[in-house]
Amino acid sequence: MKYSILFLLLFSFKLSYSQVLYLDKGFSVSKKTSTYKTINYAKKLKFDFYKPRKAEGELPLLIYVHGGGFSGGKRNSKNVVRFAKQMAGRGYAVASVSYRLTMQNIGFGCATNSTDKINAFNDASEDISLAVKFIIDHKEKYNIDARKIILIGTSAGAEAILNLAYVYNNKILPSDFKFAGIISMAGAVTTIENITHQNAIPTQLFHGINDKIVPYNVASHHYCSKKSEGYLVLYGSKAIADKLKKLGKSYYLYSVKKGDHSWSIRPIIYSKPEIIDFLYYDVLKQSKRKIETFI
Repeated sequence: MKYSILFLLLFSFKLSYSQVLYLDKGFSVSKKTSTYKTINYAKKLKFDFYKPRKAEGELPLLIYVHGGGFSGGKRNSKNVVRFAKQMAGRGYAVASVSYRLTMQNIGFGCATNSTDKINAFNDASEDISLAVKFIIDHKEKYNIDARKIILIGTSAGAEAILNLAYVYNNKILPSDFKFAGIISMAGAVTTIENITHQNAIPTQLFHGINDKIVPYNVASHHYCSKKSEGYLVLYGSKAIADKLKKLGKSYYLYSVKKGDHSWSIRPIIYSKPEIIDFLYYDVLKQSKRKIETFI
């Protein structure tokens, strides 16, 4: 009997010990505990901050940016809260950020001036930068490793973070600051010419090939005609991945053959294993992989 108990104790210890930080769920996080709080970072803008309850030392940080056409969406929707808790359960801190919804009552389709669309990208990138700067300035308080800050965005949020990483002329963050990685879900940029050897970071891209709002490859936003006010050529996930491939940089392209724009949110619901894999191997371990997956 004693041997059986000893075996069970050793077996349990082995299971616990074999858990891999950032890969396996090993922490506890709940909105009802001190691991969750809402923080005002600029004017009326806020972020919800999640972290593992029993974590020690500096934490890698995921900056999550919601979608909604720059006119709607919430940082604390049900899917976002669930995702944030699950990632905190694997050892990450998560900040789900709100930003100015400059397209409210204006729209973001073919009747909206393309210049206003670009301004919306830049305004959101500015707000995200302010949130990141706030966290960096208080990194000791929140136990954040400023070298391991990763951007994650959905739809408009994905456009904002890609713009921030690869297009936006940032005068808010320190000149030597660099994001550790980026995860875009149905996002695009206005140009790929600014993606260089110097600024390329590990990039994961989820996109439905049949997305009729944000192009998978190269096309106009919403597929607007050249005669429309909102005609704006965008470079989607495939074009971004091709540029990173040409540069010999790390990327992870996840293409859905019959997927539509719903793949702007599906990855945080159904494709978390791919996200966890990318974060661990390509961002934290810097494996420099080049992966293309078609489903």
